[in-house]
Amino acid sequence: MHLKIWGYILILILVIGGLIGIGKITGNMTGKVISSGTQVKLETNHGNIVIQLYDDMPVTAGNFAKLVSEGFYDGVIFHRVIEGFMIQGGDPTGTGRRGPGYTIKDEFTHKGGNKNNRGTISMANAGPNTGGSQFFINLVDNNYLDSKHPAFGEVIHGMDVVDKIASVQTDSEDRPLEEVRIIRATILK
Repeated sequence: MHLKIWGYILILILVIGGLIGIGKITGNMTGKVISSGTQVKLETNHGNIVIQLYDDMPVTAGNFAKLVSEGFYDGVIFHRVIEGFMIQGGDPTGTGRRGPGYTIKDEFTHKGGNKNNRGTISMANAGPNTGGSQFFINLVDNNYLDSKHPAFGEVIHGMDVVDKIASVQTDSEDRPLEEVRIIRATILK
């Protein structure tokens, strides 16, 4: 009887160990836990970027997905580009001063921890709980931003496009000299 119980315990340990190992194997470039949630494609005049949204960030990722499905980002420019830091877009006026007409609460609930690592997309804001539609994609690990800007997804395809955008010429206010435009943003799944 005891041998049978120990056999079940051994099987249970092996199954749990295997699941932990699978979690490590299926990691990604940011070290975050990726779900099978919503994917968004940003078709830009420099190429396509596909972003996997974190499903455990329902306020921030949900707001972004809602705006995408409403066509909010179609035609919007990346108004701020700083090589070695980030590219920023999401202001419908292209000035960096506007949003959707409302703000959302900051959300730092991602099970992988809030990390503004290379390739993550984060909510831009002017202070606590002031995010809305503006976002940025990190070009490097910007972990000093972790407590201020919720990372709500990451680039899974097209980081080369992000890097290409990062290399465009800008003026003294970090505005691209030639517009970098999101032609269309769509929900893939």
